[in-house]
Amino acid sequence: MELVKPGLGLIFWMTITFSIVLFILSKFAWKPILNSIREREDSINNALNAAEEARKQMSALKADNEKLLNQARAERDMMLKEAHEMKENIISLAKKSADEEGRKIIAKANESIESAKINAMNELKSQVAVLSVDLAEKVLRKKMDDRAQQESFVNENLKSITLN
Repeated sequence: MELVKPGLGLIFWMTITFSIVLFILSKFAWKPILNSIREREDSINNALNAAEEARKQMSALKADNEKLLNQARAERDMMLKEAHEMKENIISLAKKSADEEGRKIIAKANESIESAKINAMNELKSQVAVLSVDLAEKVLRKKMDDRAQQESFVNENLKSITLN
C-alpha cells in the first residue's frame, strides 16, 4: 500500500519543485505567451475590421457603378431619341422638298401640255381652213346639181386627203 500513499518528503519536494516551476513560468513564460495571444487577438480583430471596411467600400463602389451605369443608359437613351428626332426632321424636310419639286415639275408639265394643246389647236384650225378651202375649190370647179352627188363627191375627197 505504500504505492498508493506517498511519503511526506515526496510531497514536500514535489510542492517545492512545483512552486519553483510555477514561479519560473510566471516570471519568464506566461507574460510572453499572454502577450503573443493578445497580439494574435488584436491582429485577428484588425483583420476583421479591415474586411468589414473593405466590404463597405465594395458596396459603395457597387452603388457608384450602378449610378454610372444608369447615367450612361440615360445618356444613350437621350442620344437615341435625338438621333430619331433628327432622322424624322431630315425625312420630313426631304418629303417637303420632294413635294415642292414635284409640284414645280407638274406645273411645268401642265404649262407644256397647255402650250402644246394650243399649238395643236392652232395647227388643226389652219389645216381645217386649208382643207375647207381646197374642198370648196374642188366643189366650185365641179358644179353639181344633185345633192346626193355632192355628198358622194365630198366623201371621196375626204378619204383621199391625208392628215399630217
